[in-house]
Amino acid sequence: MIRETIVTTRSPEGVPHIAPMGATVIEGGYLLQPFRPSRTLDNLAATRIGVVNFIDDVRIFAACVIGRKLNVDVSKATYIDCPRLADALSHDEITVDRVEEHPQRPKFFCKTYHSEGHRRFEGLNRAKAAVLEAAVLVSRLSMLSDEKVDQEMAYLTIAVEKTAGPEELEAWGWMVEAVAEHRRKRAS
Repeated sequence: MIRETIVTTRSPEGVPHIAPMGATVIEGGYLLQPFRPSRTLDNLAATRIGVVNFIDDVRIFAACVIGRKLNVDVSKATYIDCPRLADALSHDEITVDRVEEHPQRPKFFCKTYHSEGHRRFEGLNRAKAAVLEAAVLVSRLSMLSDEKVDQEMAYLTIAVEKTAGPEELEAWGWMVEAVAEHRRKRAS
């Protein structure tokens, strides 16, 4: 099972980094496979610690994917010297147990050192799932045909129109803009 999360890491100098990532659940922790090159990969390799954050604010996923600056507060994790998202529903502090090298996506096998809950989960919202799926699409625009993107976005629009709140509508707008911007750049 892959959980869509926000992984926070820090550089050896202490600079926080926030990235959306599918964290594969394994016995005792997670398998993380950041792409090469990435700051998440560099930070995990250098510090061997990170935090898997569970959130319900899809704007963070959307902003990370399109490189939009979003004011996201971090605080120190409870036991490891790594930042966590201050507004996370919960978080798991992880340590890298071992690494399997790969030219494109090394495998970081991580153990959960500590788990902690912070806020109540208020339930599912189909628009949140739609924005998350759109963020995945946007991260792969160069690999997908316009027809496929249009088909997926049209289907996801239904959930957004029926169930979105202000946060989901804002993030959805960013995804729609990102698709349009990709096409403008490709056409010029």
